[in-house]
Amino acid sequence: MYKKTKQKIEELVDEKVFPGASFSFIKRGESEDYTIGNAQIIPKIEPLKPSLLFDVASLTKVVCTTTVVLQLMEAGQIDIDAPFNTYYSAFEDGNITIRHLLTHTSDIQSFIENRDALSKDELIAAYNQIRPGVEIGNKVMYTDTGTILLGFMLEELLGKDVIEIFKERVLQPMEMTESSFLPKDFSKVVPTENHPIRGLIQGQTHDPKAFVLAEHAGNAGLFTNLNDLKKFTSMYMNEGLHQTTRIVEKDTVRSLLKDQTPSGKGHRSLGWDLKDDLTGRPLLFHTGYTGTFLMIDLLEKEGFIFLSNRVHPADNRKEYIQKRDELIEIYLKEKRILKDESLSF
Repeated sequence: MYKKTKQKIEELVDEKVFPGASFSFIKRGESEDYTIGNAQIIPKIEPLKPSLLFDVASLTKVVCTTTVVLQLMEAGQIDIDAPFNTYYSAFEDGNITIRHLLTHTSDIQSFIENRDALSKDELIAAYNQIRPGVEIGNKVMYTDTGTILLGFMLEELLGKDVIEIFKERVLQPMEMTESSFLPKDFSKVVPTENHPIRGLIQGQTHDPKAFVLAEHAGNAGLFTNLNDLKKFTSMYMNEGLHQTTRIVEKDTVRSLLKDQTPSGKGHRSLGWDLKDDLTGRPLLFHTGYTGTFLMIDLLEKEGFIFLSNRVHPADNRKEYIQKRDELIEIYLKEKRILKDESLSF
């Protein structure tokens, strides 16, 4: 299945848009998995292997942070429409809600002067003082700040570093045994950018904020591979169930297909972007800065997982986004064709 999409990915590797990619097409319990190209091209060329871990950047937001927030919502431990500082007392503003943070509608004014020069404690203190803008509740503006703050909230509510919370509530119950945070064996990790200050980044989080926050980062920091992300994606297709373990409730998963912004017009769900397929049905979608994305069709039980380290060795973001969007368009067209063909029999 998806021969044209696979061909496009192979072309993008040949064009050096990214050095290699691991990707999977999932359909009703069956999957086709591919690993092509190289894991790195500097300091020497190394072929990409399926077991290698990618820094999946903002996929951390939906795999980990959103999942745990949904669990707490189901348990009645939080009300997502209550002021955020009800649950995270160090946060100074009383207007922002958890819903605002999950749907990127807080219009949060996230500029922090000299951010990358701050220590961990200084950066946390700076985030605690952030304020919303005048478009709160109305304007969708994607930002890492929301899940960074939600990570701090989880730590206050559950009394542990957020990466330990993610391990206990997400990775371990779903048997994502190859995934990790702050990995110790860098040889198992695909390198990312050859950074002008940090040098070749390998085994350390590419995102500068998560790099400083380390064990307290809710926006990025997950290192995972295709095998483990398939478990997460299958859990969603199975309406919140991993084998016999309930991760989130069925009704919660179904509710994610609805626009969850305060206005109901922002085209975002809780944690997820909502992308329409070519028939107008909503798909769950999220990207990661390093060159990753995840697309899930809950109704048809289909998924597209894509992992690359497109920032290796250099960050050519504008070119990548254009090519990525072309790839997604090809996939959605092919998905529609395959759907029509199945209905004709």
